[in-house]
Amino acid sequence: MAPTKACPVVLRTRDSVTQILAFKHPLADCQLVKGTIAEAETPQAAAVRELWEEAGLVAQAGEPLGLWDAEYEHQIWSFHICHLDETPAETWVHQCADDGGHAFAFFWQPIDAPLVDWHPVHARAVAFIREAVKARAATI
Repeated sequence: MAPTKACPVVLRTRDSVTQILAFKHPLADCQLVKGTIAEAETPQAAAVRELWEEAGLVAQAGEPLGLWDAEYEHQIWSFHICHLDETPAETWVHQCADDGGHAFAFFWQPIDAPLVDWHPVHARAVAFIREAVKARAATI
């Protein structure tokens, strides 16, 4: 299964609650950062690039969390933990240079909380990440 999309996974813990970076798309529901892996680009490099383009964040790609069949438009997502170079704000809006110049409103979603107003594909992606993070924690 060759990945077609890269999804940077940015996690943090606040008050013993694991949170994942997400955003509200102005024309759609809540989503994770993700994008197409360019030809000759590694999934890790694509994850870092997408995080910069869609969120304005500089990061380093860490360990992979796995591949996931989105069962949507033949997309295979590659998830990578990403470590930020700086601590971001609690919330912020990032104006994208691509994707039609949309302004994405970023927030921290508790990973175990109900996903209200989420795009269905992205909600399933969060469920995959949740299980991958739990499996990873069980091996530490």
